[in-house]
Amino acid sequence: GKVYWKKKKIQRDVAVAFLLDMSGSTADLIDKSRTPMEYDESIKYNFMKFVMQPRRRIIDLEKESVVLLMHAIDTLGDNYGIYGFSGHGRSKVQFLVIKELNEILTEKIKRRVDMIAPIHGTRMGPAIRHATTKLDACGSSLKLLFLVSDGYPQDSLYGYDDDDKEYAIHDTKMALLEASKKNITPFCLTVDSAGNDYLRTMCNDIGYEVLDNIEMLPHRLPMLYRKLSV
Repeated sequence: GKVYWKKKKIQRDVAVAFLLDMSGSTADLIDKSRTPMEYDESIKYNFMKFVMQPRRRIIDLEKESVVLLMHAIDTLGDNYGIYGFSGHGRSKVQFLVIKELNEILTEKIKRRVDMIAPIHGTRMGPAIRHATTKLDACGSSLKLLFLVSDGYPQDSLYGYDDDDKEYAIHDTKMALLEASKKNITPFCLTVDSAGNDYLRTMCNDIGYEVLDNIEMLPHRLPMLYRKLSV
């Protein structure tokens, strides 16, 4: 006899927050000896002119990543927020909302990507805690927090003095653990070639990846998201 089957549509229930490093070092130019990326011409957002400039910086690759993420996640229908962070001492923690969780993608949000620019320090802990609070308020069954950076956490007086790296790394580690305890899955992606040195300590049992080829960031980030959000 004939065999019939019904294709069951899997309902996704995912909320994700992306934290983008907007520290001063993201103004660094990318090594021009590397092979340029091929661009997806189907993405016609106005701000593509920023990421297609000849002498690109790390921050420009972050912008391109945001464009591709919006395109990919909108297709999946997941709930996502995109935020930028920096800092200049404890009293000036900067947290830029590019797209809020539950916010519908509009031209206004696309224009906010133009606001992504290098600012100052890399004060990760407060940004992670703020994003954790936002995700914790979501009712989704799977919650992810992606931290994208170009170096270790550091900021003015982010420790006993400006040379103290241990405190900043420990504070970031604690913030990531706090997120995990709230059933949020953090993942750290860095383009810092020396990332393994401190990520082992900072991430402990939390997933992380050191991207050897910075040019791959715009394609690797959506790929990682698809893998972790299954």
